[in-house]
Order: sequence, then C-alpha cells, then structure tokens
Amino acid sequence: MSVAPVVPPGSAAAELIPPAPPASSRPSDRFRLQRRSPVRVRQHLLRTLVRVTVLAGADLATIWVVRAVGRSFLRDQTLLSGPAQRAVESVFPLGLLNGWQYAVAVVLSLLVFGAYRPGDPRRDPARLLGAAALGTALALWATIWDRGLPVVFAQYVVLSGTMGLAITLQRLSIDRVTARVFRRRRQPGASRALIIGRQSERESLQASRALSDLIIVGALDPAGGNGNGVRPVQELQQALHELSVETVVVADSVDAEMFGRVSDVAMAAGCELVFAPRGLDLPGVRPQIIWRHGHALVQLTTPGIRGWQLVVKRLMDLAGALLGIIALGWLMLLIGIAVKLDSRGPMLFRQTRVGRGGRRFKIVKFRTMEENAEDRVEDLRPMSVYRDERLFKVRKDPRVTRLGRFLRASSLDELPQLFNVLAGQMSLVGPRPPLPSEVELYEERHFARFDVKPGITGPWQASGRNEITDFEQIIALESDYIRNWSLLSDLVLLARTVPVVLLRHGAF
Repeated sequence: MSVAPVVPPGSAAAELIPPAPPASSRPSDRFRLQRRSPVRVRQHLLRTLVRVTVLAGADLATIWVVRAVGRSFLRDQTLLSGPAQRAVESVFPLGLLNGWQYAVAVVLSLLVFGAYRPGDPRRDPARLLGAAALGTALALWATIWDRGLPVVFAQYVVLSGTMGLAITLQRLSIDRVTARVFRRRRQPGASRALIIGRQSERESLQASRALSDLIIVGALDPAGGNGNGVRPVQELQQALHELSVETVVVADSVDAEMFGRVSDVAMAAGCELVFAPRGLDLPGVRPQIIWRHGHALVQLTTPGIRGWQLVVKRLMDLAGALLGIIALGWLMLLIGIAVKLDSRGPMLFRQTRVGRGGRRFKIVKFRTMEENAEDRVEDLRPMSVYRDERLFKVRKDPRVTRLGRFLRASSLDELPQLFNVLAGQMSLVGPRPPLPSEVELYEERHFARFDVKPGITGPWQASGRNEITDFEQIIALESDYIRNWSLLSDLVLLARTVPVVLLRHGAF
C-alpha cells in the first residue's frame, strides 16, 4: 500500500504537483491521448514524407536543368568555336556523367548532409555546397584513373560549384515562393502547436520567426491560468485532446520535474516535443548540441569566420580587389581629375576608422566635401537623420560639393577602398567601419562587429543603407552575417549591393 507524500500548502513543491483529479478521470484522459497517438505519428510522418518528396523532386529537376543547360552550351556553335570549343570539349565532353548515377549521388549526399531535415538545415548554403561537392566526387572518382587528376580536378571544381550554387538558389526560391503564396495564411499541413511557459516567453516566441511553421492553438502557464484563454499547465492532457495538438513547445521557465511530466504526457500522445531555451540567440554566438558521456550539453561557439574560412575570404578579397583596380583604374583616374577640377582640396579623403580587433586605419575615399568639412560636424549634428549619436548622416549636407553629390549617390566615392582591401585593412564584404568617436559610445554587445574586417559593402549597405536608422538593427544585421558567414553569403551580398547602388536606395 503506497502512501501519498505530505506537502505543505503554499510550498514550492506544492506548486509543482498538480491537484489529483478523480481516479476515474485520470486514466480516461491518458487513454484518449494514447488512442490518438498513432494518428499524430502518422501526421508527422506524412509531413516529413511530403517535405522530403518536394525537396528531392526539386533537386532532381535542378540537376536535370543544369545538365541540359551545360549540354546545350557545349553544342552551341555560336558561343564556342574553333580551338576554344575543342579545348572545352576535351575537359567537358558531352557524355561526361551518367545522368541518373550523378543525380542519385547528389541526392544521397544531400541526405547525408541533413539537407532534407526540417528548419534551417534544408536551406543552409554550407550543407548544400558540401553535398554537391561530395556527390560530384563520388561520380567522378572512377574517372581519375582514366583521364588524370588535372582534368578531373577541373571537372570537379566546375561541376560541384555550379551544382551547389544551383541547388542553393533553388532552395531559397522555394522558401521565397512559399512565403509569398502563404503569407496571409499558414502553410498547408502546418503542425498545431501548444506553448507552455510564462507570458513574456510565450510572447517572445510568437513574435519571433522560430515558430513561423507552426499553428499556435493554445497556451499553458506554469504559474496557472489567467482567464484569457491561457490555462494552467495541469490541464495539459485535456488541452492536447481538445485542441488536437501535434507539437508541444516548452520554454525553459518550466522546471525539471514539471518538464518530465510534460514530456511523459506529450510522448504518450505522440506529439513532437520542442524545447525553446532562453539566452542562446546572442550576437556573434552559435549554439550547438554536443553529447558528453550520455549528457546533452549546449556548446556556444564564436563567430563562424575562422581558420580556413579566413583564408578563403582573404583570397576572394585579393582577387576581387585586383580585378576591380585593373578593370576600373581608368575610371578612378578620371574621377580623381574631376574632383580636383570641381573644388579646392585634395583628390582623396582619408579618415581614421576602427577595424578588426579595434585596430585603427585610414580609410580612403574620393573627396566629396569641401575642405575642413569635419570641423562643422558638431554644428550639423542636430540635422542628422539618425537620433543615435553612434551614427551621423545629414540629408542635403551643405558641405557636399556638386560632383560629390553624384559620387555619393552612385557610391563611386568608395572605389579607392579597393586599396584598403588590398592592404588587408578591409574586406569586400563586412560590417560598416565606424569612427573612433562612435566606438567610444558602444556597449559591450556592440563589439561583436570587430571580430571580422570591415567591408566596402555589407548587410547594412545591401539592405538599404541610410533607410535603416536604428543602430541596434544594424548591429543585429551584422551579427547575423558574422554568425552565419559563408562564401555564398558574401557573393549574395555583393549581388544585392548592385541594385541598391544602381537604384540609389538610401543614398544621399
């Protein structure tokens, strides 16, 4: 015979232990959940099957399109002819790869890299490029012995790079189309979810994009209901049954004992259980689950641009800066002469900025203002479009010269920064380089932007430049860029900068 523990009223333990309902109702609630469990499991499996089928089908279609375009390019006599065509055909013959073998290799590699999982993994450029590289390597491995390493290496670089980029663009396009089609209503087949947590946590989760793929049908509070549709956590079993819940989202205000009970009920009901801890969405930090002797730990790592990634980024900076200087050298010479003829003063403007690790350097631009323009900054500060002292920009600035207005609107004044990139002080893509006076006003969390080199362009510039006037939003954009850096993200930001510059978004 078991004896119920005696718990003092009003104690913390009493709040953890829900009042016992009548014995006849407790198993009936549990039985109803257990009988419903196979239905929920089938719904989750069906949702997974639909996701994998759609993505795999889109991947196969992408592989077919890329191969068809490549074969058409090789056959087109107007694009290539004579020695050039023969050289390309010697490296990329029409029968280079068996279509189905290559498709299977790439799809299996995507599966291995987790590119069919729910959430961010299916759209992660690093995973997609890695899968394309592995699939191409598997397909080309046998040809090394017949054609030699140099030829196969050239094939590998072109095929894996092209296929990885194509699949990444396809996944991003699917997300964009889905978001546009279903922006006014939830996606078909979205899981019905119940949130358990305090009011502030529930509101924060619902305001974020973390639960955008779920339909929130109810909420439970560990401290008890409030009469506004929020029920106490002790009514979990009834809520799961009445609301046909498929996913339970638990915030970390739920203590270990209560979490164990929630987990037991959710699993018995066949629901997915999601834990949403606080404090992991920090600037410049990426959380990752690691296992140590059977215990799950959350490892927080520093920004992603480290080791070999720095080498890749530097090589891209050198190549881009050299090509830019060679291709646009004549234009920079003409602009320099025009600046000298337009107004008195030097051709170039040099200003101290703060770069990676707090190191100061002289940024170089074409001069767009009158001489001694910096002496008038404090007089013009009340006219700044930014209310934050850490940013300064004046619309229709009286210090700007006639030619300077055009150079600023077209961003041509930034071209000399290619020499800053060549010198290793800046990158083609990175955070905005601030003034030392601005940095003196920074708070601790703002210094994450100095983990990498500043850039000629970056997430702020590509998102509209001066149209974004909230300093914290700029920091958030840059922190997200640092945390999720990839070679593809730099290429995307460079591509996004072009229309922003041509259409003069946020430029004045």
